[in-house]
Amino acid sequence: MNTETIDSSQNHFDHICQEISKSLEAIYAFQRRFLPFEIASLRKDLLSFKESLKKATHELKRKATPIDQNETKDIIETAANLVLQTLEIILTASASDFQNTMIQVMKAFRKICRAQENLYIIRSFSIHLNQFFLEPPVYNQLDSLDLTPGQKIQTGLIHEGVEDNYYARGAMSMYVPESYDGVTPLPLVVCLHGGFGHGRDFIWAWLREARSRKFILLSPTSLDTTWSLLNPKLDGTSLYKMLDHVKSNWRVDPNRILLTGISDGGTFALLYSLQQNSPFTAFAPIASTLPPMDISNAKNKRILWTHGALDWMFPVDIAKGAYEMLKMADADITLRVVDDLSHTYPRDENDGILKWFDPGLALPNHNTVNG
Repeated sequence: MNTETIDSSQNHFDHICQEISKSLEAIYAFQRRFLPFEIASLRKDLLSFKESLKKATHELKRKATPIDQNETKDIIETAANLVLQTLEIILTASASDFQNTMIQVMKAFRKICRAQENLYIIRSFSIHLNQFFLEPPVYNQLDSLDLTPGQKIQTGLIHEGVEDNYYARGAMSMYVPESYDGVTPLPLVVCLHGGFGHGRDFIWAWLREARSRKFILLSPTSLDTTWSLLNPKLDGTSLYKMLDHVKSNWRVDPNRILLTGISDGGTFALLYSLQQNSPFTAFAPIASTLPPMDISNAKNKRILWTHGALDWMFPVDIAKGAYEMLKMADADITLRVVDDLSHTYPRDENDGILKWFDPGLALPNHNTVNG
């Protein structure tokens, strides 16, 4: 097998990183539009990305790499293979067996979370990777976003495990902007995964915005496979300990703490939105339900509820009924029904949620881009 001349330029990994970024964006676009019954038509758009990424991966293997960049090459190859596995799973998932389709697609989405975790570490090797982890309006602000903090300031992606197991139930993941100076209090967004999810995966639904808009992000993992909706104190106690940990080690603005979540995570957020003396100042449930509970504390609670008109798990009428109940209880609530959204996470809604939560987090000339 012939090898090409070593490319010592900074663009040694440019092509493969561009193809990985494009494939990840395509997968997120698929996830945003995902309806189990329409998988056959939705995945047609992914085939070309798979072929292009396979070709770029083959080219990277043939290309001789400088010795000091071998570790980076290994990371990129690992990430590329995870993305290719994701595409393969989606492209071969059953188009008729609803349950099997869901299981396969969930497995696929978890693989791209692992890929992003690897790629974030080496984002500086490629402008394509660096921009993938940013929102378009701040593409030209890399120098101010990737500052080197003082020795005692921990920033970036952080995982706190249970007995050193970062993947254990009850663990937590968080992100502190590299631009954090240790002095200025920052807003905090706490995002709760859905049933059978994990905080280490769900953090990627929000990290791009946290890095671009400079807020701290906490992504807890439930103690069991989903949040303790029937015994809220179980996960509630764990959640409050994590919150105290964050506030003890980083400067958090106590007047700007958002609790959000998808599906069971959003339902659990609603439970805690109505707690008396809650440390959270705003709540943004997505694709959720309002469990049977006392809503007498709902007065003046700031709630932005996002729900898909095509939600197949929790039909939109459930959200409309809950909205009316909370409105009658004098909650400061807004219901946003998204016409083309099913029961999946709408990353394109993050911008609207953040501007509602804190207008200071708005980006200038922001045009929402899916994924």
